[in-house]
Amino acid sequence: MKRLVITFALLSTACGAAAQAPGTTQGPGTTVAERGQAAFKSNGCYGCHMIGAFGTPIGPDLSHVGRKYPPEYLARWLRDPAQQRPSAHMPALELTEADVQALAAYLGSLR
Repeated sequence: MKRLVITFALLSTACGAAAQAPGTTQGPGTTVAERGQAAFKSNGCYGCHMIGAFGTPIGPDLSHVGRKYPPEYLARWLRDPAQQRPSAHMPALELTEADVQALAAYLGSLR
């Protein structure tokens, strides 16, 4: 259990980092959802979540999250998970509003 807590702390730190990973520069023709997909990777969200075969199954699988929740709800969740569900295990993330909107568009597109 101690190892899981330490791993979770490290992953939540990685997920909250707003720095963009090298090689993920976005061009002017990039859609909001594509920027969200890049943000999912660069912020380390895959450290806790699966999308398809990519990621780690610590938190909920997000492969089809767009079927269940609209982007507006997902944006609220990303801004403050505890506000949406006080018992949530997801940490508050340090995301820019642009990242929130891009991630919400990407996650909302996952059907």
